[in-house]
Amino acid sequence: MLGDSFSWVGLALLAYEINNKDYSVILSTALTLRVAAFIIFSPFAGVLADNIGRKTILFFTHIFRMAIICCFPFIHSEWQIYVLVFLLNIFNAFFAPTYRAVIPQITEIKYFRQAVGLSTATFQLLGILGPAMAGIVAVWLGSRQIFFIDSVSFIIAAILIYFISDSKLQKRISIENNNTQNTFKEVIYGIRLLFANKVLRFALSIEFVSAIAGALILVNSVGLIKNELQLDDKHYGWIMSVFAIGAAISAFIMGNLDKSKNRSFSLIFGAILLGVSICFANYLPYSTLIILWIFAGIGQSLAEMPSETLIGEIIKPESQGKVYGSHFAFSHLWWAIAYPIAGYLGKGFPKSDYLIGGIISLSLCLIFILVRKFTIDKQTR
Repeated sequence: MLGDSFSWVGLALLAYEINNKDYSVILSTALTLRVAAFIIFSPFAGVLADNIGRKTILFFTHIFRMAIICCFPFIHSEWQIYVLVFLLNIFNAFFAPTYRAVIPQITEIKYFRQAVGLSTATFQLLGILGPAMAGIVAVWLGSRQIFFIDSVSFIIAAILIYFISDSKLQKRISIENNNTQNTFKEVIYGIRLLFANKVLRFALSIEFVSAIAGALILVNSVGLIKNELQLDDKHYGWIMSVFAIGAAISAFIMGNLDKSKNRSFSLIFGAILLGVSICFANYLPYSTLIILWIFAGIGQSLAEMPSETLIGEIIKPESQGKVYGSHFAFSHLWWAIAYPIAGYLGKGFPKSDYLIGGIISLSLCLIFILVRKFTIDKQTR
């Protein structure tokens, strides 16, 4: 996770280096290809996570991603970025749902929310260190060299995974008794389980709001810092770090204090906080922007974390891999829509892209809330 932070900062800087005029289009296209790989492959990864050893998936996805990351320092054109990003995220699509499906398998139900909160907070805390360190390393060594740091981190992580026993990652399901003869049918079954629950459906709709606002931050922050504010790579690293700080704070608090089964308030408040936080980014100095990005990080965790805990609580253990895979695919479908929007706004409206994106996010949030309320009222009648 720490190494990944280096790579995504490096990707943004590499896109800027190759074409500093259309960097937002390059970055949004690369990130769209990233989520396209998730959409295509993660439902099948979820099925595999329920039917073969999870340690096998975790180990080999690290090895293949390490090899691909080592190629990034040597590329010099846009199409090379696109090819490597797509290949890298084919293996990410198999890793991420498997990793998420491990948590409910090894955690007692009464501690599950805390475990998810700690997992998410750990991810965000490492994300805090990564962008800041990456910005400093980029100044010292150059943006291309930071990819090698990620490749080393993959090797270390693969070694650690290798020494974990298979049984510790797969306690509650039997691989022998859960083999499937029809992978496509199992994928459809996972999708049906995901959309059969009205709470999961609403959570998934709020994640679309989060994706619109989050894509603006991931795609256009580098231009906001370097073009509009005339600052350097280090400042970009710090601004992305404080975004992760907000997300980590939110994840830790939710995991330890939220004991209710009703996540609606968290979802709605998070989406609104995220949308409001980005609305005025085009018109504020760097010091104020840091505060806003902290609140944006808090909002993003509040809007996205409930889905992961709900799946672990609602879905039976033998089907959780399928549903995590389906959720991973659909939640990233929203990002596949959001990244081109962010790229378009960054290129076409560089002076007001965050304001427009914030208005879109808040409008969608209001629509989803009204639809949910209308549906509940209709069912009550």
